[in-house]
Amino acid sequence: MKTNLVTPAGWNTLDRELKYLWKEKRPQVTRAVSEAAALGDRSENAEYKEGKRELRAIDRRLRFLMKRLEELQIVHYAPSQEGKVYFGAFVELENEQEQTATYRIVGPDEIDVENNHITIDSPMARALIGKEVDDEVLVKTPSGDHLWFINKIYYQRS
Repeated sequence: MKTNLVTPAGWNTLDRELKYLWKEKRPQVTRAVSEAAALGDRSENAEYKEGKRELRAIDRRLRFLMKRLEELQIVHYAPSQEGKVYFGAFVELENEQEQTATYRIVGPDEIDVENNHITIDSPMARALIGKEVDDEVLVKTPSGDHLWFINKIYYQRS
């Protein structure tokens, strides 16, 4: 089951996508489909068929975003979070081999592997929640247990 939490930045990203698809992309594709339909025989009209396929994909994404945005609960930064790992935290970790990594704990709609944004539902995030700087964290993963040390915790204020 997906967690229905999102950071303010994550919610804004999803909302911008919804508005872009509804106000720009969908009308553009609809116009292209109308123009292709005006060319005549639709049974062999590749532009028409491709446009209809793209329109269906846009409509599916629009339905998903509208429903998802209603379900999501925005979690704002609170000063009381300082010093402990909670939703939205950036956590700098170090393992026994002295390798470091920084992760941000976000909702499942905000996962970003390139920026090390991990979902609150992940084994790493579940192990980190509530911990403080200098705590040891044992992360149980399918590939085995991993020990990490928390070096730093900080939040992006919104």
